[in-house]
Amino acid sequence: MDLPHERACLAARAADDKLATDVLVLDVGDIIGIVESFVIASGANSRQVKAIVDNIDDKLRMECGLKPRNIEGLDTSTWVLVDYGDFIVHVFLDETREFYDLERLWADAPKVNWHIS
Repeated sequence: MDLPHERACLAARAADDKLATDVLVLDVGDIIGIVESFVIASGANSRQVKAIVDNIDDKLRMECGLKPRNIEGLDTSTWVLVDYGDFIVHVFLDETREFYDLERLWADAPKVNWHIS
């Protein structure tokens, strides 16, 4: 597994640590070419969404020295997008995720097993 996917998997595990639901990592590198992977996760309310994003940020800073290039959506916390350059984290409120349905949009992208280290 290459470094971007390893970092994306670390982000997925950090989301899982905060009880995010339906966490997945998609390998989108061959499809879009500007990033290697998407991490997608959901939270039940805006406070949990923020806690998930904060935990991902803390883990990646501590374990990889990695800081986000940009964070969008923290003001409402219905869909927070965190850009790490070679991968992007999407943390949604459950109903917002259902509405945008990124999994359907990126159905051709292979799923990465993030459960292993």
